[in-house]
Amino acid sequence: MAEAERNMIEELRELVRERRRFPIEAYLFLYQALDAAQRMVGEKRHVSGAELCEGFRRLAVEQFGPLALMVLNHWGMRRTDDVGEMVFNLVARDLMGKTDKDRLEDFDGVYDFEEAFAPQAILATQSSTELVPAFKLALKDLPGGRRSPT
Repeated sequence: MAEAERNMIEELRELVRERRRFPIEAYLFLYQALDAAQRMVGEKRHVSGAELCEGFRRLAVEQFGPLALMVLNHWGMRRTDDVGEMVFNLVARDLMGKTDKDRLEDFDGVYDFEEAFAPQAILATQSSTELVPAFKLALKDLPGGRRSPT
């Protein structure tokens, strides 16, 4: 790991120790959401609060599927305002940039978490292949699992 990455991780750890509201996993996910938002708009550029929230939503659904709301709630995230709070926590530590036009209010009520991450709605929009695990595990592969006769 490069020195800059180590410093960033240590800054994040310090932020989490001071603020205690959101875990480090939530902040790391937010960085991934920023990347997803930039891919969504088609270029590496500054994104608006609404664009970041949409990238966050899409990534959460993609990574966590119908469990997205549960994961986000576990991290203490219940509304898009929380995304904004995290962004501005990072900005205050120079771990994320902003423009003079960016405001915390840009994140207020962009969408409703309960609706955006409703498990039933996510299940209805995903194909059955998206819900299948990327790997297959046979009983014989489990500790103490029975081996099939060969």
